[in-house]
Parts: sequence; structure tokens; C-alpha cells
Amino acid sequence: MASTLTKFIHSLDPRTLPRVLQIQSGIYFQGSIYEMFGNECCLPTGELIKVTGFKINKIIASICESNEDSQCSARIELPLNFPGLCKIVSDKTPYHSIEEITRKVSIGPTRLGHPCFYCNEDVKLANLTIKQGEQIMFNSVEEVNGTLTVNCGVVRDNQSHSFTLPLSQEGEFYECEDDHIYTLKEIVEWKIPRSRNRIVKFTNMLHTWDSNPLPENFDGCLILAPIYEVQGVMKFRRDIVHILSDLDIEVKDVTDCYDINCFLQPLSMEDVFERTSKEFPMVAEVIEGPIGRQLPYNLLCPGKEIVIHKKYQATRILASEIRSDSHKRHFLIPTSYKGKFKRRPREFPTAYDLEIARSDKEQLHVVATKAFDSPHEELFSVSVGDQFLVHQCQTGEVLYQGRKKVIDVLACEQILSEAYKEVLLPMYMEGGFVEVIHDKRQYQLSELCKEFRLPFNVKVSVRDLSIEEDVLAAMPGLQLEEEITDSYLLISSAGNPDSWEIPVYRLNMSVQLLSKPVEETASIPTRTIVEEISEEQYYMVRRFENQALHPPPRPPKKPTTQGPTSLLTMPEQSVSDEPKALKNLCVDTPKTLCSDQAAAVSELQVSCQNDFVHQEDEDDMTGTATLVDSSVIKGPINNRLLKCGAGKEQKDKHAYECVDENVIENIRKKFQESTVHNKTYLLKKEREETSKTE
Repeated sequence: MASTLTKFIHSLDPRTLPRVLQIQSGIYFQGSIYEMFGNECCLPTGELIKVTGFKINKIIASICESNEDSQCSARIELPLNFPGLCKIVSDKTPYHSIEEITRKVSIGPTRLGHPCFYCNEDVKLANLTIKQGEQIMFNSVEEVNGTLTVNCGVVRDNQSHSFTLPLSQEGEFYECEDDHIYTLKEIVEWKIPRSRNRIVKFTNMLHTWDSNPLPENFDGCLILAPIYEVQGVMKFRRDIVHILSDLDIEVKDVTDCYDINCFLQPLSMEDVFERTSKEFPMVAEVIEGPIGRQLPYNLLCPGKEIVIHKKYQATRILASEIRSDSHKRHFLIPTSYKGKFKRRPREFPTAYDLEIARSDKEQLHVVATKAFDSPHEELFSVSVGDQFLVHQCQTGEVLYQGRKKVIDVLACEQILSEAYKEVLLPMYMEGGFVEVIHDKRQYQLSELCKEFRLPFNVKVSVRDLSIEEDVLAAMPGLQLEEEITDSYLLISSAGNPDSWEIPVYRLNMSVQLLSKPVEETASIPTRTIVEEISEEQYYMVRRFENQALHPPPRPPKKPTTQGPTSLLTMPEQSVSDEPKALKNLCVDTPKTLCSDQAAAVSELQVSCQNDFVHQEDEDDMTGTATLVDSSVIKGPINNRLLKCGAGKEQKDKHAYECVDENVIENIRKKFQESTVHNKTYLLKKEREETSKTE
């Protein structure tokens, strides 16, 4: 029986693919144009198409005045990346069996794939009765003893109860109200049932879209209807065709009448990777190649014959560009990368982060970029520009509401001009620290991963000369985040002696296997590439890599203090002098003093971070060695740090010298200027109070 392509795709179960369709009523586009925007628009009557897959291409939305389908306006086309957050309006049309739900609703392992339904009557099972109106969560579909069942769950008295429902279970099942907020892309991928539309209501319209098709200040409901892109092959063509489901044609399912093997058999990279290791090597012809000018992608054009030598798992380093905004670039760096890296200062927002980052191999030296006033006399108050050597986490006693209380503290040494002072920082401290780098070495990527704990900040100091265009060399800074393991295929092409590693799950490429013998050479040089990935791919990689890891423990909470604290109270210190006392005075007073002082403190935080980056970039651009006159870090600090790093530093006439210590002097000068201003302000206020008293 013939039907429109739209109705056929809406009712098609992906588990029954591939299917062979015959065009019953074709469409011809006027003129000689055969394709439009990469999609077929001319399909003659009688043509055979083997459908291999389909996906949502775009969304047609209709504005409705109410939640009824009958009251809607003209149609609007929405792209999948349309910005905005929306809520789902529950579908009032019931499903009449569990089999219908599994066929039309997306059920998967993530939260988005756990739809909830209720039945208008009791569902009696062997050891459990689901009450009328009770919410049932559908978790997964699996086969047990040859029978498909749905793993479900209900929550009663805060206790979760699991059970299974057979697909043959009948009844009127209604969709539950959903209070979650979704993006349009999430709704498209998970929340639009097949052969049904979806009504949504936008809760937050992001004003970042240049040409918003919706009315200004729109606050109504939208009826979303998906338009699918059907992927298939024709009987007498050696390429993959893409057809939009709203094309005005009629089709008939003739799968039982034709041999599917007589069509082209395109395989994706995932399909090739699922083959057994004994089937490699194999010869294949590229049917649909990847988009890109970078090697080896420009060699994988349609019609090209390649040899797929083997499949395996390879290690990559996930790295992200260091930027203050959210538009970061992400890379997967092979361990065979031949460039060299130089360390960059890390930033730590809390004292807890210092504890995580410290290492037994190297003393962690930081400078404070944000002031912190300790509520306890036993703990240290931090001023902007203070320098510390981080030691270890330990416990300490503080006086809390008249009683002694044991809390976790971070033992450090404050670096003074000619001495050290042991101090304790609370682990809950919300401050800001920037690392001071004393290491002048240049590292290979493998050395960094072996000697330091990731994440780690670096910059390319010597680019990889084996790469025609090293994109990493242009980055102002990179954060090496973690090692990941991914799937790769080793391929080579005729006329090219090199073999290349290509990713399996991020390469949109289709091939057809050929029955040709493979001439294996003894050794083929393997080349790798630095792969730039999208933000979506970045989060997918991190999700799959970290799904088995436990999150780090939460930092301790800051204790609440009772009663007002004195504005000018200064903690007792074993080592004190006039500049230090004045500095602590300035830290305690910005809350009530003039706004200029508060602005000066804020300016110092930004200036400190910018100076570190500026000095680092200048040193890398000149490429010359610079002698550092360390006027702030004197005496024992240099000896102690050199002792910690003994044996690591290598002498190299082309080595980059670190100039980070000079920035500390700039920080202190700026803060002293604000201190003088603060002192003048306090004296002026004191004179005014005295004159009023007289």
C-alpha cells in the first residue's frame, strides 16, 4: 500500500532497517538541476531506494494560541541550534500498549531517555501492583529469554522499586507532566515521539540570535513537527543520496520482493570497526568522504581506494585553549606530537585547589591575587601580593563560639623579605592564587604526562616541524586536561607510502568493501594529526571517559561566625613590622572605606593575572634568554626552590628564562600606592572626628 514519504518515515521503526522503497508517484524539479542544497529533488516513478537511516534535519514550528493543535498560525522553520530553553507540554493522546511506547518514544541510558507514563487503571504484576495514576519511569529495553521487556521503576515513600513490563502489556498509558527544562536540540533528539507532534513552551528566550523568526517577547506555545533527512542508496548509483521527508512523493515498501544485497553496501567507520581483527587488512572504496582540507581528509575523496590495515585503541591528550570567555577551542593531541612545551602559571580559586595541585616532586609556590580576612585569630589573613610555599593539609584548633573546634587547614610558609613564616590557611578559604613558575625547561608531551598531574597549563615553545600547519603553536596557552583512550583505524591510500590514524566515532565517512587482495608491506610509517573537536564532541569525550570515575570530595564549608567582628581587628602574628601591619589594616577596611580602595583591590587581581600572561607571551615571542633580578624573592627562597628541583633543570643555551618573579614586584608597588592612599584617608577621618569632638 502506497503512502507519502512523511507518513512512512514517521511510522518506520529504526530496528527494521534497511528497507527497500519503490517510488509510486515521483517528482521532477523544473530545469536541469538534480540536487538542491545537497538533497535529492528529482525522483522518477519506479525508482528503487534502499533506506539505510534517517535523522531529524530541521523543525517546522507553528505558533498556537492554546495547547490545542487546531488553533495554530503559519509555519516557521527553526534550526536545531536555535537558542532558548523550553518545557514540554504533556501529550493528552494515550498509548494503548507498552509495545507502542517503545516503538514511538526514545528510551535510552541517560536522563533524557527515561520517559514517565501513568496508566488510568491498575496494572497487576506477579509481585507488584502499579496503582492507577502512579508514575512509571521507563529506563531501558532489553531481551530476556528471547522476549523483549522494559525495565521500569516507581518511587514509593522515597524508595525505588524496579520491575519489568512485557511489550504485550496493554492499557491506556498517558505521558506524565515534565517539569524539566530542555534545549530545542535535546527535545528533537529525545522528546518528539514518532508519528506525533510535540507542543513546547519557551521559558527563556536567549537574545543572541540575529534573525529570530518568532515574534518579539513571544510567550506562547509552539507545535513542533520534525522534518527528517532520509539516507539511502539507489540500485544503479554508487553514492549515498539524502532525501527530505517532506518531499511530495508516494512510496511503497517492497523489501520482501527484492534482494537487499544487490544494492550498494555502504559501511560507516563504526561498522568497519565492529569487524573482527582477522578480517583486516581490507581494501575499500570511499563512497562518502569527510569534509576538510587537512591531511589525510583531503585524500579520502569519493571513489578513492584505500587499505584499512587494522583497528586498535590509541591514547590522546585532551587539551583546551586557555581563555577567559567560553569560546574555547578543544584538541585531541597524539602522544607522538613532536613539539615542545613550556609551563604556564596555573590559577587556583580556593585553598582546597592548592591542596589538590601540590606535589611531592616540586614545591608549589603561589602569590595571592585576592584578599581574605580570617574570622579566627589562629588562622592567617591573606593580602593581595602575599607569597606562599604550600606544604600539606592538616588539622588545627580554632576558637568557635567559645569552644575549641578542630578543622582542616593548609599548612604553608609565607615568604617575607628575609625570612619565612609558618601560617595556616583554612581549607574553606575563598581567595585567589596564581602559580609562580621557576622551571625553565622545555618538555615533550610524554614527559609532561609522566612527571606532572593533569590538568596542567602549558604553551607550545617549539612547534612540531613534521606538521605542515601546527594549530597548537598559535594558541596563547593550553590546559592539558586528561588522557583518554579512543578507537582508531589505520589506513593508507595508493600512491602514498604513509599510513594515517583516523578516528572511528568522529569521522563522517562511508566506504564499500572490495574483493581485492592486499599487499602488506613489512613496515609502514604511521602519521598522526592534532584533531580539533567541537564543543559537543568535547563533552561527549569527557562524559565517556569519566563515567567510571568518582567525583572529588567537596571542599569543607566556611563556618558561620556569631556577632559582628571589629573592623580594624588585626590578628596576632609572630613576625610583624610596620608595612605588614599596615597591609593587614588595608585588607580589613575595604568593606566600609571609600570605593576607590575597593576598586584598587579589584584592579590588582586583574592586573596580576594579566601581567603573568603578558610577561609569559613577551618571553615566548622574543625567544631570547632574560636574566631576572629577583628583588622580591631573596635569600632562602631561591635556595629552597632550587633544592626541590635539583637534578631536573637542564642547561640549554636556547632555554626560555622565566620572568614571573618580576610581576610580584609590580603587584607590591601597586598595592603600596593604594596603602598610602588608605592611610591618608584614615588620618583624615581621624582628624574630622577629633574636630567634631572639640
